[in-house]
Amino acid sequence: MTPPRAGDLVVGVDSGGSGLRIALAEASGGRVLGTVSSREPVRTGPGGIEAAHLLAQVLPAVQTLRAGASGGGAGPSGTGTVVAVAVGAAGMATLGDELRAELPGALERALGVRTLVLAADAVTAYAGALGQRPGAVVAAGTGMIGLGTDLVAWRRADGWGHLLGDCGGGAWIGRAGLEAAMRAYDGRRGGSAALLARAEALFGPAAGLPGALYPRTDRPAVLASFAPEVAVCADAGDPVAGDVLARAAAHIAEAAAAVCPAGLPCEVALTGGLFKMGDALLAPLRTELAEQLPQARAVSAAGDPLAGAVSLAAASATGSLRLPEEPRLLHLTR
Repeated sequence: MTPPRAGDLVVGVDSGGSGLRIALAEASGGRVLGTVSSREPVRTGPGGIEAAHLLAQVLPAVQTLRAGASGGGAGPSGTGTVVAVAVGAAGMATLGDELRAELPGALERALGVRTLVLAADAVTAYAGALGQRPGAVVAAGTGMIGLGTDLVAWRRADGWGHLLGDCGGGAWIGRAGLEAAMRAYDGRRGGSAALLARAEALFGPAAGLPGALYPRTDRPAVLASFAPEVAVCADAGDPVAGDVLARAAAHIAEAAAAVCPAGLPCEVALTGGLFKMGDALLAPLRTELAEQLPQARAVSAAGDPLAGAVSLAAASATGSLRLPEEPRLLHLTR
């Protein structure tokens, strides 16, 4: 592979349920020159994630970033060559067929790019958190997924969505908290008056909650919006809310244990908005990790999924990509 020239650029894209972010960076070293954010999530159609809708947001953003980098060492008038693009997208593993089919040709025509990395958002989360070394990452927000590698193959746990899994994620916590609220409303065992009060403050009278929730197309996000309320109640000493978070912590630790590389010292990083809930979740999680993974070492995530996308783009441009390729998790075209 020809080494990148001075001024060559890469683009990293982080596409998720709440929108997408695009970063322009130097190919050599990955220094970020600028970022653009959009709150419009990429649409999903019959063919999966819509390539045309993603391109309609990414290409103008790249043009804007290149113009803005004209004084930042990105080549004359900001016209440095984009030599690689990495796209990390939620749903890439199961809904990425259209992106895999259409993006390579479209980006070559639009930007002259021949090197493209298409990755699941869990992979960009991994690359942002741990870089290109063995270990395990749990990414948790509305959902939850564990991903680990020994640099030979990937190991995945959960990430199956709010109906089949995502155990311990924000939607799971919110749903468990709302169930406890409804139990209190009915007078059944396992209910929490504190959670019922928070639920009615947020959503209105409890009897109307099913009608307010079930027709929503964004049910996972609505459920996850109640997770911070569970943490508030747990911090105030509510035992039912505390039990919900203790069970969530056990699920998260189980995912980490399932994906840690066998036979290797394992670093475990936690990334995602769920872990901003504080000690109500983190304290039981530390206990569970110590019990389920006594051989592992918890480390801080070095960066977020956008940083991971940039690092994958830079590594592919320089021929230094070490994370294992897998058709639906990490797909490289040149």
